[in-house]
Amino acid sequence: MLRFGYDTAMSDQVRPDLNPDDPLVEHDPTLVYQPVGDAAVEATGRQLSGRFRYALVVERGPSAGLAYVLGEGDTSTGRSEDSDIFLGDVTVSRHHARFQVDADGLLMEDLGSTNGTYVNGERRDTIRLEAGDEVIIGKFHLVVIAGDP
Repeated sequence: MLRFGYDTAMSDQVRPDLNPDDPLVEHDPTLVYQPVGDAAVEATGRQLSGRFRYALVVERGPSAGLAYVLGEGDTSTGRSEDSDIFLGDVTVSRHHARFQVDADGLLMEDLGSTNGTYVNGERRDTIRLEAGDEVIIGKFHLVVIAGDP
């Protein structure tokens, strides 16, 4: 349990700018995606409500539960700070993959990454994705979700 105002990096000291007598923090403010109903049983056909065509939900790995909405056009993914979707792990290349939403749907293109990009268990360089497809980038397992068009 962490005490608000206590700096864990300074394990034996209280930071002078914070009050160690502040109330205890008993919760983790991280948002977690937990599918309900039929979505919990089957990945195919899952939907998040909202006015977007596609999203990627981190099912397993670091950042599990986060959802990334993919806008029209290109979305870069990688370990580089200038990536649209930052996946901070050494198993991810700096410029790993690109997702493109266009009139034909969702396209994934591997950008010559070291460890490759896997879709439904197969290493792929370029592929059209559908709702329910699993994309593995390093330790990150992402599921394609279709939004409300």
